[in-house]
Amino acid sequence: MRTTLRIDTPDGAFHAHVAPPSTTPAPVVVVLHEVYGVNADMRETCAGLAARGYLAVCPDLLWRQEPGIDLTDRTPAERDRAVALYQAFDVQAGVEDVLRTLDAARAMPGSDGRVALMGFCLGGLLALLATSRTRVDAAVVYYPGGANRYLDDTARIDSPLLVHLAQDDEYIPLPARQDIFDALERRPRVETFLYPECRHAFARRGGEHRDEAAAALAQQRSAAFLGSYLA
Repeated sequence: MRTTLRIDTPDGAFHAHVAPPSTTPAPVVVVLHEVYGVNADMRETCAGLAARGYLAVCPDLLWRQEPGIDLTDRTPAERDRAVALYQAFDVQAGVEDVLRTLDAARAMPGSDGRVALMGFCLGGLLALLATSRTRVDAAVVYYPGGANRYLDDTARIDSPLLVHLAQDDEYIPLPARQDIFDALERRPRVETFLYPECRHAFARRGGEHRDEAAAALAQQRSAAFLGSYLA
C-alpha cells in the first residue's frame, strides 16, 4: 500500500502521510496535526494507530504556506516559526482541506468506508469544525486552540466526540475552557475529560510540557473510544 495519499483541491494538490495496518480493509483515522506539521510526533501517532488495526492518514494542512514543514517545540526559532504559521493560517480553508481528506480517505484502497478524526491543538479545532459540517464515525480532540470562538458551530455536531483538555492550559484559560465544556455538554454522545496540573500539549511526544501519566491516560481513553465506534 502507498505511504502517501494525494488530495486534490481547486487551489492545487496536497499530500498526506499514510500508515497502513497489517490487515485491510480497515477503518480510517485521519490525524490532524498541530502547527508543527506532519512531524515525528504525528508519524508516531499514526504508527500507533496502525498497530491497533487502523489505516492512519495525516494530511499536510500547512501546504498552502510551507508544504512539508516538520517542526518541534524544542527551540525558540521553531516555536517562533510555528506561531507565525498559526497566525497566518486560514481556518476555513483548513476545514475544507480536512473535508476533502475525509472523502479521499474513505475511498482509498484498504479503507472499509468508516472514518474517524483525531486532532491536536490546531488540528483539534479543525476536527471540531469539520465534525460540525459532516458526519464521521467518531472524533477525538486534544486541547483545541481557539475553539471557544466557534461555539455556534458545536451546535451542529452530531457525531460521537471525545475531548481532552488541560487544567492549566495557557492557551485555553478557564473561562474559555468552561465555555467549551458548556457548549459540548448539550450535544449527544460527547465525552469530555480534564487533566489536572497539565499544560497545553501535555500529550506531545518530546514536548516541553509532556506529562507521561496524563498522555498515557488520554491515549487509553482515546483507544477505548475509537474501539467502541469503529470495532
